[in-house]
Amino acid sequence: MRSYFFRRLLLIIPTFIGATLIVFSMTRFVPGGPVERIMMEASAMSMDGGSSQRQSMMLSERQIEQLRTFYGLDKPIPQAYIEWIGNVLTGELGKSTRYFMPVWDMIVERLPISLYFGIITFIISYLVSIPLGVAKALKHGGLMDNISSGAIFLGFAVPAYVVGVLLLTWFSFTWELFPMGGFVDEDFEDFTRWQQFLDLLWHTALPLVCYLIADFAVLTVTMKNNLMENLSADYVRTAVAKGMPFKTAVYRHAFRNSLIPMASHFGNFLSAFLGGSFLIEVIFNIDGIGLLGFEALVENDYPVVMGMLAITTGLFLVGNIISDLFVAAVDPRVKYGAQ
Repeated sequence: MRSYFFRRLLLIIPTFIGATLIVFSMTRFVPGGPVERIMMEASAMSMDGGSSQRQSMMLSERQIEQLRTFYGLDKPIPQAYIEWIGNVLTGELGKSTRYFMPVWDMIVERLPISLYFGIITFIISYLVSIPLGVAKALKHGGLMDNISSGAIFLGFAVPAYVVGVLLLTWFSFTWELFPMGGFVDEDFEDFTRWQQFLDLLWHTALPLVCYLIADFAVLTVTMKNNLMENLSADYVRTAVAKGMPFKTAVYRHAFRNSLIPMASHFGNFLSAFLGGSFLIEVIFNIDGIGLLGFEALVENDYPVVMGMLAITTGLFLVGNIISDLFVAAVDPRVKYGAQ
């Protein structure tokens, strides 16, 4: 197993380079970069002034070349990429071309918000989905199974941002039970610890429902289907036929094997901690990392885009290895060392 995971760690390097190099190259060909934005702003300002001001606002070829040099766009893609990845290895993600702030500082500033939603979503999803999936499998076709299946179907069919709009319309605008948006109140720093806790829950209750609904549906169905498949397997029926109580056969054999697909998704939540959902954050006016990434894409803020890509890609690759570790811990049949 040790050699297998060592090979997997080595594969992180070419995979990371391939993913980031493709996106890095695309940023050089997509129109609307920082130089084009400055040219458009200068052109707009010149249109508002007189003829003398219009002429002074127009950028010369020399000024344009200076801007390209300033933003590092004058270098060939291989050279620029090598310099970028060298900076990433030292923890330097560059500066935003829109806000002129260090990309790392912009991400760290919004990191607590993403960690809050990511960790709570992760914990609640597994704590609810696994017991519910087991109950649905054991009582397949019953009243509880049918009712919960309706909620799960809605979780699959209705996008999270649509649920967010409905929740905001009903609970915030119509009934005024929750705030219209924001992560905390403006006077949050003046509250006591208990008041801060309640205020945080009050502001984030509706967004958490949106984050949970999709993961809840996927994990519950995965748990139910795999447990039902294992309950019908020969080894469970043989154990019951030899006198083992049904509940013992379920929880000692079928349940553990049914956790294998759940464990395979376990590590992927690492990237979800930083990914967020920009649509949910836009709807609820939450300034998180998801919204930061969306604004960076819209405004062609390439350093922010590449910085977030580097972090999320690294977490996703590490998360896959962690998933394999959990699968190996749950499934004794897995022998990675023999591969």
